[in-house]
Amino acid sequence: MQGTDLAAEARLNKLICMKCGAVNAPNAKKCRKCHSKQLRRKAREPRR
Repeated sequence: MQGTDLAAEARLNKLICMKCGAVNAPNAKKCRKCHSKQLRRKAREPRR
């Protein structure tokens, strides 16, 4: 099922601001909300 892989990729391919928690575009350089440069990739696996 190629469609589900595409949907999962779109859902996980984002950047999360470590300062305010906002979701940003995958090619962002700064947070759209607080303008911080502390961005991380969204976690691929659930945290325990």
